[in-house]
Amino acid sequence: MRVIAGTYRSRQLAAPRGLDTRPTSDRLRETLFNILSPRLEGCRFVDLYAGTGAVGIEALSRGAAHVWFAENADPALASLRANLAALKINSGYTIEPRGVGAVLQKLAKLTQPIDLVFLDPPYEAETEYANTLSFLGSARGRELLAPDALVIAEHNRKMKLAARYGALEHTRLVKQGDAMLSFFGLVAKDKEAAEESVKA
Repeated sequence: MRVIAGTYRSRQLAAPRGLDTRPTSDRLRETLFNILSPRLEGCRFVDLYAGTGAVGIEALSRGAAHVWFAENADPALASLRANLAALKINSGYTIEPRGVGAVLQKLAKLTQPIDLVFLDPPYEAETEYANTLSFLGSARGRELLAPDALVIAEHNRKMKLAARYGALEHTRLVKQGDAMLSFFGLVAKDKEAAEESVKA
């Protein structure tokens, strides 16, 4: 496992032993960041269920202004901290060693919005996907996202995510082997208001 491009290109990253942490493959990360490339310089990036930190570190390597790493498993946290130390990354990030729900509540209080959110829970944890995407699509979650923010979920191809989670709308699907990337964007507020009036 390595950093694909940018400042830390080709540097190796460590991962804990065992199957509890499933890092995003180099190939899938390359695909993801090729898509995100125009948005990365100076962005504010959140890496949920960060594991080894490979995705967030890739964002930093490619010019992200700040990355929040959310991870509460001790072995993964140790690898994340070791990777940052090995690359001598001393600033531009925050490690949040707590559950994703608590991290999102904290991020919603920030004065500057988030541009990109990546989430990669254990593939079998369907409630984690639903709860996280539902929060990000809620009125409270919308407060932490920039109007043109993207939320990207990595998941198994057998998992079917909803087309809509509140204000979050599915916009793109990328398949690679057994893994998939689902992209979500915010519905424009006027469209959302029109939909609510129709329901009423």
